[in-house]
Order: sequence, then structure tokens, then C-alpha cells
Amino acid sequence: MATELLRLRDVNSYYGESHVLHDINLNVAEGEVVALLGRNGSGKTSTLKTVMGLLEPKSGVIEYAGQVLRDASPEGRSRVGIQLVPEDRRVFAGLTVEENLRLAAMGSRKPLTIAAMYEMFPRLGERRKSHGRYLSGGEQQMLSIARALIQAPRLLMLDEPFEGLAPIIVHTLVEVVGQLAKKGQTILIVEQNLKACLSLAHRVYLLSNGLVVHEGSAQALLHDKDTQRRHLSV
Repeated sequence: MATELLRLRDVNSYYGESHVLHDINLNVAEGEVVALLGRNGSGKTSTLKTVMGLLEPKSGVIEYAGQVLRDASPEGRSRVGIQLVPEDRRVFAGLTVEENLRLAAMGSRKPLTIAAMYEMFPRLGERRKSHGRYLSGGEQQMLSIARALIQAPRLLMLDEPFEGLAPIIVHTLVEVVGQLAKKGQTILIVEQNLKACLSLAHRVYLLSNGLVVHEGSAQALLHDKDTQRRHLSV
């Protein structure tokens, strides 16, 4: 049985007075790909932000690698091997691709090489001297993922990695994430593209109004049209 890497127990989070996560319980095993699915505003991104330390829970416990996470800061979470690729990418517009990667690598004690990132994303190698502001949306997303990966994370969290991208770019990114999964990378992914997401995930959690309303295998959900209609249809 795989070792449990991440576990949330009765986690409640708020934005001001707004209660956005209600007693969230979920777990991610080492080497597993877990998807968080749900309609807009269901609490998916809030869950990732809570794990990353960008949103502090009012109650509940987050365990990582068998230990309760004490350092609530994003920097502290990053140091223990948690990386979040945010939906808005946040590449440094005034830095080149290579400068973005070098800066990210400084955040890790044992970073991967820039050459390894270019091997994974050949397009970034071609654009290594281009500034972030001149990259296409797909190239920015590749760079955002590469910046996280170069820090050799134990847990990689992806927030809407395929959102708004051309189908050919989505296909490329799905292949890359799939290869990472085959190599044993632990991934927690939020994504609206159900087909792409279920092709990658081992298990899924469905969220609705900040509550976990379903948990099960990705393959089972793929064939469960009723659950899809009730919790995912617009």
C-alpha cells in the first residue's frame, strides 16, 4: 500500500466572513494523481491555496509526509516540497525564460537542471532568451509548470493547467503531466477539462459549495454520467 503523503482532516477555511471550505477530508498517496472537480466556486482552488499556505484554515489539520504542517507560510510549504502552479501562471514578465527558471531553482536545495526542463518542454529551450511578456499563453503555462518542477517538489499542485489553451497545447501538457505521473510524481490537480483530467487521475473528489460530495476512482466517474450531471454540469 502506498504511503500517504497529504491528508486534510476537517479543514475549514474562510475569506473574511465567507466560509469557503467545510470540514474537508481528503488524502493523497505518494505517487498518486488526485483530481479535485466541481463547478466554479465549489472550493477547488481554495483547497489548493489552503494546502499551500495562501489561505490559512480556521480549524482542522493538514498532515504532510506524516507530520502536521506547522509552518503556515507558502515559503515554509515550498521548503518541504510542496509546489503550486497557479491558474494565473505568474511568470516574471521582465525576465527571460532561462532567468525565470534560474530564479525558481534558487528556492530548492536540490533543484533539477534547466537542461532537464528544456528536455521536458522543448519549446522553452527554443524561447530561452525570450522575456515572459512575449510568450504565448501555452508557453507561459509550460514555464509556470517548469518553474515548479525545477524545485523537485514531492507534491505538485496544478490549478486549471489546461484552461484557455489551444487543443494542441493541451495535448502536449497532458502528455507531460502523464509522463510525470508514470515516473511517480505525486499530483493534486484542479481542472475543468473532464476528459483530460480523468485520463490522468487515479482518484477524484467532487466538491460542491465547499463540501466533499463524492470520492471515488477516476475510471468509475468516467462512466457515471448521473454523478457528472448532478455535480459537474453547468
